[in-house]
Amino acid sequence: MSAADVLTFGESMVSLRSAAPLAAGGALRMHLAGAESNVAIGLARLGHRSAWVGRVGADELGEYVLRQLRAEGVRVDDVTRDAERPTGLMFLEQRTADLTRVHYHRAGSAGSALCVDDLRGPLAAGARILHLTGITPALSDSARAAVLGAVESASATGILVCLDVNYRARLWSRDEARSVLYPLASHASIVVASADELDLVGDGGADESAIVASLLDRGAGQVLVKLGSAGARAHTADGVHHADALAVTAVDTVGAGDAFTAGYLSGHLDGLDVPDCLRRGVTLGAFAVAGRGDWEGLPRREELSLLDRHETGSTIR
Repeated sequence: MSAADVLTFGESMVSLRSAAPLAAGGALRMHLAGAESNVAIGLARLGHRSAWVGRVGADELGEYVLRQLRAEGVRVDDVTRDAERPTGLMFLEQRTADLTRVHYHRAGSAGSALCVDDLRGPLAAGARILHLTGITPALSDSARAAVLGAVESASATGILVCLDVNYRARLWSRDEARSVLYPLASHASIVVASADELDLVGDGGADESAIVASLLDRGAGQVLVKLGSAGARAHTADGVHHADALAVTAVDTVGAGDAFTAGYLSGHLDGLDVPDCLRRGVTLGAFAVAGRGDWEGLPRREELSLLDRHETGSTIR
């Protein structure tokens, strides 16, 4: 089998979603969730070879995770089925039209037992890009060691590293996160962060330009700042580029950042320049927020121009 364009790893879980308060017995729908697998799916839908590595339980929920990824064309050949630990769960409740709450049930999960050995084979097989997030090293000591080993291996073999900070306050404190993510960022060619996450990987306090300068000095080639409804910025040694968000009706913002990353990496793989990579990133972000689910609304390659050609509320006949 040919090497993957993008190899990513972390924890994928079953997400049980409710459009009503859980305490009131809101009905639940079953979905696949996971920042890294969201990116893998977004890339696969655009025709890239993406592979996801991790651990799932030897249970029905683990089988569901793998079936969903296989159906989307994501390679899962190196996933470990863990007979000792369950597949992780998360609950999402849409508490109001503008507020969604997440509840994790992932302590002691199969995904948290990710270890260095799980990644040796996939890394040896090669990839153009290794994508990781700041979620995985927060899961356990073994997962943290796996992340460090992976970035060191990728750097040594010439695989481009993309780090999406993706800070999760329920998993660790900002001080804990910075102690791990700051050195990891030194291995990354592409760093992705929301504006309020940048200080976890760079120096400069709250000053974005100072933080970016420190990251570029340490080896990053591109620093991407996600701005939500304001779009996104890309900082490089040649200057700053900005892309506005596309105008869509937002119904579910979960997964929008992962969609942006998938779009940007797709553009990079296609050889686009930074402004066009940004444009593809915000396009995928728009598709993500305009549909329900972390990844279900992401486009195929032939659909990339849909939001450019049609007004809000249009019908294609």
